[in-house]
Amino acid sequence: MQERRLTTGAKRILVAGGAGFIGSNLCEHLLALGHNVTCVDNLLTGRRENLRAHVGNSRFRFIDADICDPLNIEGPIDEVYNLACAASPPSYQADPVHTMMTCVQGTLNLLQLAERHVARFLQASTSEIYGDPEEHPQREDYVGHVNCTGPRACYDEGKRAAETLCYDMLRSGRVDVRVARIFNTYGPRMRPDDGRIVSNLIVQTLKGEALTIYGSGEQTRAFCYVTDLVRGLVELMTVAETPDGPINLGNPGEFTVNRLASLILSQLGVSRPVRHFPLPVDDPRRRRPDIDRAQELLAWTPVVPLEDGLKPTIQWFRQTLAAGASLERASPPQFVVAAARIAAQGAT
Repeated sequence: MQERRLTTGAKRILVAGGAGFIGSNLCEHLLALGHNVTCVDNLLTGRRENLRAHVGNSRFRFIDADICDPLNIEGPIDEVYNLACAASPPSYQADPVHTMMTCVQGTLNLLQLAERHVARFLQASTSEIYGDPEEHPQREDYVGHVNCTGPRACYDEGKRAAETLCYDMLRSGRVDVRVARIFNTYGPRMRPDDGRIVSNLIVQTLKGEALTIYGSGEQTRAFCYVTDLVRGLVELMTVAETPDGPINLGNPGEFTVNRLASLILSQLGVSRPVRHFPLPVDDPRRRRPDIDRAQELLAWTPVVPLEDGLKPTIQWFRQTLAAGASLERASPPQFVVAAARIAAQGAT
């Protein structure tokens, strides 16, 4: 591995997928720390609106590009964050081949870019790596209970392949790589139409609609507020010694979908009827991260309780819906069609 340049003060950081939900929150955090940020996004699911506050900032630039295509970035780069992939089932299943290639070819392109610039690299992986887990909570050494040919495989297997690429590059001494396995994250800048459980339940409640719950609602998730997650990503990127393997980042608090719905209704002071539909294919029954490694190696733990994080999240959706939910998007028509179809199947 080439010797990495020691950087003091402001770093030159590239964030792929930086116009998305987590990516835009990460860009904002890095700029607040005084760094120079280049955001690369094809705006398939990301939004220019998420970056509006940075227009005119000399330390920020936006590049409209798809990481599946080779990237030539002029000037030095110290760090590369790869968050470039649709992350909700309706969006990643809309064009599954592109999802898979974003994870594989796109990750390879960014790794090669990091290699050329002798930059540190962070891969945003996912708890979907574990599939519908038979081990609970999920530790990083658990190899998963997965369906490699199912409708979610384009994302799950794509992320597994991306991890393989990362560690092959690390073992061959070509790139200093860190991998974060991200669990369910929520907060401002989520898309109202992304088909995930937090956005679905909040938007339905605000619109006065019946709540859609798949299965019994007793399946569990662990919800991490976005500021906690972003802080964990930065800690993982900046820790001096490269961790030996992936690191789970998520909130270990475990909630049923029914409990989440009750919390949202309570905070809004309303009641809504509930419609139950069958669980979608390969939907995990239980999900909760074991974060012992993150606590030990990064001194990181989430601090925002779900009840507190829901307040600004609900306010975000309220404001977005009040503005007409006119979300600009340069996505192909098949995304809209597939989103409607998959939402009807119960993607969470």
